[in-house]
Amino acid sequence: MTAVDAVPAQVTRGMHRTLWALQGVLGVFLVVASAGPKLVGETYAVQTFEDMGAAPWFRVLVGLLEPAGGIGLLVPRLAGLAAAGLALLMVGAAITQAFILHGGALVITPVVLLALFVLVAWGRRRSVVELFAR
Repeated sequence: MTAVDAVPAQVTRGMHRTLWALQGVLGVFLVVASAGPKLVGETYAVQTFEDMGAAPWFRVLVGLLEPAGGIGLLVPRLAGLAAAGLALLMVGAAITQAFILHGGALVITPVVLLALFVLVAWGRRRSVVELFAR
C-alpha cells in the first residue's frame, strides 16, 4: 500500500467544482486585493506593518507569498499545498491581528480565510500526498 492509496478517493464532482470556484475567488482576492497594496506600498499597508514593528522587507515578503499562494491555488498539483501554506500564513495574520495590533473584529478576516484555506487543503489532500510521493 502506497501513501497515495491511504488517502480516500477523490472528492465528489460537486465538491470538486465548488473547490475550484473557491480556489479561483481566493486566488484573485490574494493577488489583487491582499497582495497589491503591500507590494505597491499603499499607505495603510505600510502603516499596519510599521504598527507591528516589522521591517519593510517583511511587508514585501508577505506581499510576494500571497500571490504565489493564490497562483498555486490555480495549479492542480499545487492547490492543496498552496492552501496549506496560506492557512499557516493566516494563522500568523490572525495572531498578529488579535494580539499585536489589537484588531478586535478585524481578526475575523484572517480567521475566515484560514477556514476557507483549510477546507481547500482538506479537499485537495490527495494532490499533496501525490506531490510528496514522487
